Amino acid sequence: MAAEIHPRPQTRKPVLLSKIEGFQDVVNTAVIIPKEDGVISVSQDRTIRVWLKRDSGQYWPSVYHTMPVACSCMSFNPETRRISVGLENGTVSEFVLSEDYNKMTPARTYQAHQGGVTVVLFVLEMEWVLSTGQDKSFTWHCSESGQQLGTYRTTAWVSGLQFDVETRHAFVGDHSGQVTILKLEQDNCSLVTTFKGHTGNVTALCWDPVKRVLFSGSSDHSIIMWDIGGRKGTAFELQGHNDKVQGLCYASHTRQLISCGSDGGIVIWNMDVTRQETPEWLDSDSCQKCEQPFFWNFKQMWDSKKIGLRQHHCRKCGQAVCGKCSSKRSTFPLMGFEFEVRVCDSCHDSITDDERAPTATFHDSKHSIIHMQYEPTRGWLLTSGTDKIIKLWDMTPVVS
Repeated sequence: MAAEIHPRPQTRKPVLLSKIEGFQDVVNTAVIIPKEDGVISVSQDRTIRVWLKRDSGQYWPSVYHTMPVACSCMSFNPETRRISVGLENGTVSEFVLSEDYNKMTPARTYQAHQGGVTVVLFVLEMEWVLSTGQDKSFTWHCSESGQQLGTYRTTAWVSGLQFDVETRHAFVGDHSGQVTILKLEQDNCSLVTTFKGHTGNVTALCWDPVKRVLFSGSSDHSIIMWDIGGRKGTAFELQGHNDKVQGLCYASHTRQLISCGSDGGIVIWNMDVTRQETPEWLDSDSCQKCEQPFFWNFKQMWDSKKIGLRQHHCRKCGQAVCGKCSSKRSTFPLMGFEFEVRVCDSCHDSITDDERAPTATFHDSKHSIIHMQYEPTRGWLLTSGTDKIIKLWDMTPVVS
């Protein structure tokens, strides 16, 4: 059911340790059990499974439990060995695992949402169970009494959730591309602010409580780093995926961001560099380099007897330019552009070789990733894909 892989060591590449197979459908969430050779998975095939590594080197399920409907998400707390599983019927079911991870006991069920649960988080410090759903709501329950403490209606289907214990701030990302920050109390919440930077759905959120930085990933293929602790409203864009971003994790000890996407890419970003914000795109009726009119500028086209041109924008300076004045492409990693993008000719000439030096490394997982989890103690990464396979990676060669 699970094959152990013995790859040849490669420098500066993730090392594939194991594959876990045998699912009838995709694995929506899976986690590595800290201090154990084990994995917990919940799947679209309605199963909750606990996989332990046997003497043969293979992972076999020590717990195999079937739910009445598909399992959409999960949260695992290692201290209490509590699993909170979100289901497609809107309920959250809790279980407690035995110390040897060979038995799972039902604990409580919460009627949390009218639609499928999209994210669930158990917060031990508050004894809260936070959840979001397809019914455009964010709720939190008391894990001791089972009572619902509060709910907040969002503008769109929620797809990302993070929580800061110290300030009791919840970060809620939704399908409109917006991130909402809420201040939670025992039985109510207040809106702090909203961020809007993505043109697609927010698909992943990652909060670093030390640096007080929020990372958001989106179906628009981009990642945005929101510097909340700096209190200056700065946001840095990272472009390194060819498809939607499915998972984010910040390794604070090395100041590296790990991102995974539907394109199968595992990207390691060096966040210990001074980054620049992407400029606002400027509006103009004519090219801001050669002054040729754009195609909607009828007056200038008539006066100059010239055909109107299509408008483009330089990604480095933000100026509105024509195709002729922006014929070159360049990477500019300090602004987050790891791939070549359109720049005006003058910006292209001004970018130095040092400024073109990559700030990220790219690795192929060889499956379309739908979920990822990083375990920092051992430096292991878990990815699950549309191929119904879980892969375990040793990330120490690249996260260091």
